[in-house]
Amino acid sequence: MRYQIFGRRTGLRVSELSLGCGTFGTTWGYGAEPAEARRIFDSYVEAGGNFFDTADAYQSGESERLLGEFIAANRDDFVVATKYTMAIAPGAGISVTGNSRKNMVRAVEASLKRLNTDRIDLYWVHHADEVTPMDEIMRGLDDLVRAGKILYIGLSDFPAWRTAYAATLADMRGWAPLAGQQIEYSLVERTPERDLLPMAQAFGLGTVAWSPLGGGLLTGKYRSGDKDARSGSNLAALLHVENDARKTATLDALETVAEEIGFDPGQTAIAWVLAKGHIPILGPRTQAQLAGNLGAVNVTLSADQIQRLDDASAISLGFPHELKTRFAEVREGTMGGVPHLFDLSPIPVR
Repeated sequence: MRYQIFGRRTGLRVSELSLGCGTFGTTWGYGAEPAEARRIFDSYVEAGGNFFDTADAYQSGESERLLGEFIAANRDDFVVATKYTMAIAPGAGISVTGNSRKNMVRAVEASLKRLNTDRIDLYWVHHADEVTPMDEIMRGLDDLVRAGKILYIGLSDFPAWRTAYAATLADMRGWAPLAGQQIEYSLVERTPERDLLPMAQAFGLGTVAWSPLGGGLLTGKYRSGDKDARSGSNLAALLHVENDARKTATLDALETVAEEIGFDPGQTAIAWVLAKGHIPILGPRTQAQLAGNLGAVNVTLSADQIQRLDDASAISLGFPHELKTRFAEVREGTMGGVPHLFDLSPIPVR
């Protein structure tokens, strides 16, 4: 396992693959029993992994409790990330959900207890509640950093404009900087390329990608008719199915490239995310699944193979990203008009 600095705004050293711990426990009716979760943890650490991702709501708190047990002997060797926002149990009241400072303080204290640690290395706001102002969120997180309860700040599943505003707000007011974003990103979910990824690059944020296998679709196993055991669970909303021509073309290209390089489609799909410069979050339910996922670090994709995967899975970037292409068509005379008005090429500086 190789290591990298998380984004351009920290000195935090993390492994190139993160271990998602949402499957640690079985409270949701789907996941890994404690003994299997321990085997997954140990295998990841033996492979050199140090970056763990969980949330207070995962398995209704069981995920954090198990991870806390596993890291106890070597706490300083690991980068532990968790999240707050969502209800941990059904029927939770309005004061224990959302992005408010009140819920933030309550949640961080509860997570510290479950994780049995004195600080959280990276604390994510799980998703926007569409109510709490960004200045309340960022100031609350800054206070937790100053108190030593959390070390780094991140936003998960926020729209690009909110994340950009949060980063700017923190910089202008001298608060702890925003370190990263966590988003869904894979060959079958490339819409972050419209705004989220360019925004992160501009602000120097690290990007962690959840569901790099498209909810399992990119392993190719569901093409043979296998049924996904999660389809009837509360995880169903996170799954992708082969229901359009683009996804079919993506899977076809992925299987072809995987055969060429001698790896399986899932490993190849994870390697594609790595090649894009982002950190995939692995979400194995068994030690065997993890072993397969870890093989992605040994995959080397050629520029031609990456381009073929890009072409097969390409999405429309929409306005204004494709405006330059339309101007180019005008400039080349395919649409008529006055060419020099639409010449967006750089002006030479003498």
